[in-house]
Amino acid sequence: MRYSIKSFIPHFVVVVLFVIIALAYFSPVLQGKKIFQSDIVQYTGMAKQQIDHREETGEELYWTDAAFGGMPTYQLGAKYPHNYIKKLDLTLRFLPRPADYLFLYFIGMYILFLVLKVDYKLAFLGALAFGFSTYLIIILGVGHNAKAHAIAYMPLVLSGIILTFRGKYVYGFLLTTVAMALELVTNHFQMTYYLLLLVVCVGVAYLIDAYRKKRLKHFGISIAIMALGVLIAVGLNATNILATKEYADSSTRGKTDLTIHPDGTPKEVSEGLDYEYITEYSYGKWESLNLFIPSFMGGGSGDPLPDDSQAQEFLYKMGVSPQQANQILNQVPVYWGDQTIVAAPAYVGAVTLFLAVLALFLIRGRIKWWLVSAFVLSLLLSWGDNFSGLTRFFVEYVPLYNKFRAVSSIQVIIELVLPILAVVGLHHYFTFTSVTQSSEELSNREERRKKALLYATAIVGGATVLLIVLKSVFLDFASPYDKYFIEDLGMGFVEAIREDRMTLLTNDAIRSLIFVLLTAAALWLNFKSKLKEFATIIVIAGLIVFDLVGVDRRYVNNDDFVQSRVMDQPFQKSSADEMILQDDGHYRVYDATAQAFNSGRASFYHNALGGYHAAKPGRMQDLNEFYISKGNIGMLNMLNVKYIITQGENGAAYAQRNPYVNGPVWFVDNVIFTENANQEIRELDSLDTKRTVVVDSKFKNLIPTKQIKRDSAATIELVHHEPEYLVYEASTTSPQLAVFSEVYYPNGWNAYIDGTLAEYIRVNYALRGMAVPAGNHKIEFKFEPTVVQTGSMISLTSSIVFLLLLLGGLYYNFKVKKSSRDTK
Repeated sequence: MRYSIKSFIPHFVVVVLFVIIALAYFSPVLQGKKIFQSDIVQYTGMAKQQIDHREETGEELYWTDAAFGGMPTYQLGAKYPHNYIKKLDLTLRFLPRPADYLFLYFIGMYILFLVLKVDYKLAFLGALAFGFSTYLIIILGVGHNAKAHAIAYMPLVLSGIILTFRGKYVYGFLLTTVAMALELVTNHFQMTYYLLLLVVCVGVAYLIDAYRKKRLKHFGISIAIMALGVLIAVGLNATNILATKEYADSSTRGKTDLTIHPDGTPKEVSEGLDYEYITEYSYGKWESLNLFIPSFMGGGSGDPLPDDSQAQEFLYKMGVSPQQANQILNQVPVYWGDQTIVAAPAYVGAVTLFLAVLALFLIRGRIKWWLVSAFVLSLLLSWGDNFSGLTRFFVEYVPLYNKFRAVSSIQVIIELVLPILAVVGLHHYFTFTSVTQSSEELSNREERRKKALLYATAIVGGATVLLIVLKSVFLDFASPYDKYFIEDLGMGFVEAIREDRMTLLTNDAIRSLIFVLLTAAALWLNFKSKLKEFATIIVIAGLIVFDLVGVDRRYVNNDDFVQSRVMDQPFQKSSADEMILQDDGHYRVYDATAQAFNSGRASFYHNALGGYHAAKPGRMQDLNEFYISKGNIGMLNMLNVKYIITQGENGAAYAQRNPYVNGPVWFVDNVIFTENANQEIRELDSLDTKRTVVVDSKFKNLIPTKQIKRDSAATIELVHHEPEYLVYEASTTSPQLAVFSEVYYPNGWNAYIDGTLAEYIRVNYALRGMAVPAGNHKIEFKFEPTVVQTGSMISLTSSIVFLLLLLGGLYYNFKVKKSSRDTK
């Protein structure tokens, strides 16, 4: 027992250090401050209604009126019954945000290195190299929390897979199940999908190895065990997965029925996103050198010019005042890559990349090949349209690949595999002489170690020197935006800008070269027995942290933190908001002062027509593209937009009341039946939505058009409204067709007439309609999502099954070990 406790102490110390380092990097959290994350600001607006409802009632809200005219809260942080794996996740994230995610980066990678049988000191070093990768830090800065969350659990999933392949079936199964369940609970399926591609690389490497060693039976058993673990992990997250799938089908990530663009031109129809949208953020081939030189292409889109800026000097010579010069220079993008915008380079560190190259000469076998193949695959796919052959193949033939955009984000796999390759290579470098059996073998190993170090230094260092010397030969430092500056300030100014970009590249290239040479020097001193292994590890760890943190702090630092109230109340209430909120009726608000369909501001205070989300409700987005964004007031009328926030003469927000709004519900006289989505949405142009309704022909049998007659005395009104429950009262002497200004979403919304379940239809492309019989009736709409009930039962069942398997597996493992000890 003493030995067990003693062996645990180093790991305990490492965990404590991870906590300290995470809090140190994000030290303002200790003062109660919060990091200002632009995406989280928008999320706060979108989720305000459901969060308030949860705090006031203690109940969960699965439908919100605050965004896009109404949508499920499944992608807005909804909580589900029996989601016990989420409770485990919250327990692991005990630090204040975003230090919690940095801690998860560290601890997940540390466990993976221990599973790979790397010494804990090197595992600590590798965890720092992974956690401080610039991309992983910058996504915390901008608020891509779900992405960071998913990336953090990737190493744990790999740990379970490797344990299982190693024959540790019980522990491998348990770790794979828990890790995969945690990965899925993050609800970022794009990152999980990229992890799957990495796992395929791992699986192929182990399959080839098993074939060569005639161990296919073991491989099959391992796959079966892991498949069971993944199946249970899916079950533990059943509600989230089923709800996400249900919503995704009706969102912009699902298949659209439209085959035309708003201008009438043909539209490429696919099961997923458009190719152009998927590849909008395609990494440039040269730009990939950002992995090694952070400012290779200028760094991020908002990076400053160098201190000795040639562009600034050029403006001064033109007689431009310092104030005017600053205004001009603030508009100059030093980033000159092809992407629309880049927050920061995907820098993995000069030290890490050098060690990864060193590892290529030291590591043999399956681990080398799955790491290298994953690196190559993710690099090529990150190029997107710049490597269109492979990208189009994946978009057209690889399942689900066309569901995700921003192909450059697959470089998260590079951020993962390069530190693994580097540290495993470093482990081999230090252990090369520890398993020798003869002086001849020792000599051979030492010679191989020496050559590896010399080759890696020559390759990385030499390539860097050549780049510094010959950069102007291979690179033009030209940005697509330069043409605008040529028109305004002339070619001389643009040449000065390009000189500044060249300076930034040179400065960072020299910086990376210094780190490479210092790392090589430390390893050379160790090779010559002039620096002990532990001291060498400390030196390299220091270089890694100094290297990465030095770049990270350019983009995410203490200046990004604000008082907590700024993030809790990110949108200040305007006089327009105050005026609108005096109206306690049921209506919607359209904010014309912002990009309404890319802003969560209006959602923070009102039932908004717009919102901010990566997967918007598909039909509402279609209406926006065809009509709303073009100022079509008819669409606002039928969507019950009673107030439009505009900008007054003094620049302040002004609430303009819409006198033509249709209201929450109304009866119509005429029906236009359409044969397809194209016709349905086109008919809305100039449609008198107060009297006429457009209906898809598939609903024709649900509308008794021959019986429906206009009753001028007929009335229908909304008498009670909650996000998940609406009550209307209708009085008519003949059957009528009612149109409700609520979003049509059949997966959960049920309609009742006088307590009896009734059918309703989709009208006007995105709204609800219903045939109302003659007489006085009470009409109710209730949001009763069966997906939550079904998913919760699956999650509960999966939790029980996993608990039984956990206890059984631990008992079996204990029994086997005890039996083994008794027979000795």
